[in-house]
Amino acid sequence: MSITEMPIYSWPLRIYKPSSELLRLPNVRESPFSVKLENNKVKCTLCHRHCTLSNGQVGLCGMRFNINGRLYTAAYGLLTAAESRPMEIKPLFNYYPRTSALTISTFSCNFPCAWCQNWHLSKFASLDGVYVPPERLIEWAIENGDSGINVSFNEPTMLTEYAIDVFRLARARGLHASINTNGYLTPEALKPYLMPAWMA
Repeated sequence: MSITEMPIYSWPLRIYKPSSELLRLPNVRESPFSVKLENNKVKCTLCHRHCTLSNGQVGLCGMRFNINGRLYTAAYGLLTAAESRPMEIKPLFNYYPRTSALTISTFSCNFPCAWCQNWHLSKFASLDGVYVPPERLIEWAIENGDSGINVSFNEPTMLTEYAIDVFRLARARGLHASINTNGYLTPEALKPYLMPAWMA
C-alpha cells in the first residue's frame, strides 16, 4: 500500500516484520509495561488500548510486539527528529518562556486520527530513524543551550521507555522535561514520568 492509497483515518502502516532478529538492534528493548499471559501471550499496559498480543503479533500502534511472550518496543531512542524549538509554541502556559527545548520524536501513534498535522510520522511504524543514546541527547541539549527536553511531533507515548531514561538524566543535569501527549497513557506508565530525579 502506498502513501497515496492509505485511508486518512487509519492506524500506522507497519513497514517492518517483527522477529527475534530485531532484538539485536539498539532501539529494540523489552518493555516493563506489560503483563504476561498464558500461551506466550502478553498484554501491553502502556496505553488504555491494552493490546493483547500473541507470539509474533504487533500492537495497534505498530511499534510494540510480542516475541516469545515478552513485549518489546521498537522505538527506544529511534528518532525521526531532534530540533531546538521555542517553548512558547508548546501547549504549555508560561513554562520556561523565552527558552528552547530539544524536541524529539519517533514513528507511529496509538490514535488513528484523520487530522494529524504530523501524519508523515504518526501514520507509519518504521525502523528507519536514527538511534540516539539518552546520554548523547542530553549532551546535544546542553551544547544547543536548550533549557530542557520535549517529546512531541508524533505521540510521545511511543517513546515512553526512552523518555523516562532521558528525563532522569535531564533533571540530573538541571534540564526540564515535558511531553505533548494525547493523554492516553495508563497510570502505570505515567508514574515514572512524575518520579523526582532524586528518586531515580
